[in-house]
Amino acid sequence: MAFNLVNKKNVLIYGAGEAGKQLANSLKKNPQFKVVGFLDDDKKKKSALGHTVFYSFNLKQLISNKNISLVFLAIPSINRSRRNQIIKRLNKYKLIVKTLPSISEIIDGRVTVSDIKDLNIDDLLNRKQVEPDINLLNKNIYKKIILVTGAGGSIGSELCRQIIKLKPKKLLLLELNEFALYKIHEELISYNTNIKIIPLLANSQDQVKLELIFETFNVDTIYHSAAYKHVPLVEENICTGVKNNIFSTLAIAKACVIKKVSNFVLISSDKAVRPTNIMGASKRLAELCVQGISNNNKNLSTNFSIVRFGNVLESSGSVIPKFKKQINEGGPVTLTHRDVTRYFMTITEAAQLVIQAGAMSKHSEVFVLDMGQRIKILDLINKMITLLGFKVKNIKNPDGDIEIKIIGLRPGEKLYEELLIGDNPQKTKHPRIKKISDPFIPFEKLNLKLKFLEELINQNKAKDVKKFLKKLLKSYNPNSEIVDHIFVEQILSSK
Repeated sequence: MAFNLVNKKNVLIYGAGEAGKQLANSLKKNPQFKVVGFLDDDKKKKSALGHTVFYSFNLKQLISNKNISLVFLAIPSINRSRRNQIIKRLNKYKLIVKTLPSISEIIDGRVTVSDIKDLNIDDLLNRKQVEPDINLLNKNIYKKIILVTGAGGSIGSELCRQIIKLKPKKLLLLELNEFALYKIHEELISYNTNIKIIPLLANSQDQVKLELIFETFNVDTIYHSAAYKHVPLVEENICTGVKNNIFSTLAIAKACVIKKVSNFVLISSDKAVRPTNIMGASKRLAELCVQGISNNNKNLSTNFSIVRFGNVLESSGSVIPKFKKQINEGGPVTLTHRDVTRYFMTITEAAQLVIQAGAMSKHSEVFVLDMGQRIKILDLINKMITLLGFKVKNIKNPDGDIEIKIIGLRPGEKLYEELLIGDNPQKTKHPRIKKISDPFIPFEKLNLKLKFLEELINQNKAKDVKKFLKKLLKSYNPNSEIVDHIFVEQILSSK
């Protein structure tokens, strides 16, 4: 059905500068939106492109008189703090706010309708941005051959996007999921760089194949992001989760040593610290594999490092996409506990910090990214509901749009996460990266235990695998019964 003037939504463009004017011009023939004016903080601005420029602090009457439902934020050059102030002001009204990306992200410096996007929740982190150290970013990447495992995943794909900007000689994408590999490969080659991008369908647990790849392409640096990260799913599939997270790390680390790869970076998780779930325990044991192999031979050619951080906004393991979907479907939004908190950072910042931390490694250190303050998930949901143009429905506001429903903690879930096992973080040359020296198990001793663990996994003994992890990892304190589907079904069948 064709749109007409009746169908069009009345829009205000916040920002009567060059970006706002370009956006207004691109919206002239748009069938969905009708620009009814500009908003600006400068009282001296009266008109732009034939539209009235309204002073941004006189909003209430304006929204009502002009029947405004949408505001496009077209001030891409402002910092996050100022942006947050504006968003907070707009959130007082029942508006949908959309935004333009930063100046550096706008193609050719020209603003078009396609640049408009939903307001990202990371705009509300109030996290001061720290410019990356270009020397650290380049050190292990520029003109080198790079391989990313789990390249089609949320963290892996963002690493690839950042790596491409740093002009490696070649970028190898290692991924088991065919469609995920296809997607990231298509995206990267669309950038039209002269960098050779090689998609490799392979299992990161296959050490023989890994050695062949490392030798064939003469790989310099590896970022190992392939892992199962979703806490409930790993809890429900214990043997598969443990096998993937631990034995892929072990296979890659061993292959690095044999083929003399220069740099290896393991992407770890805050859930590895005093874990209460299988995913966290498996990531801590993966860390121990890297530490053990690295300390087993002082004459190694490979520089090992581990980077541990918390939740990444909009990643595949993040709850944010789920919350967005629930809000857009009318709710309710499901929350496990009123007091649950998490660390958050943007996916771009996480990828850049991983690259910089890996470049500082010397002796298999564990690097911890500064995640800022823990964020209460309930507060995050409230902000998301407002951002998407709705009101929270509760006892105080029974006429609201979206209800928040508390459903209880899931198996293995913590109320809050931690980043440090000990209390001895050391500063590095980067203000957002700390270095710690966590205890490890000598590899000769660890290797024997890993062989026993592998036997348990191959026999699908989920209960024994969980017991084994609890015995080996003194800090692992599971907070739920076994919910592994195969194990539960076997118990039910035996009754």
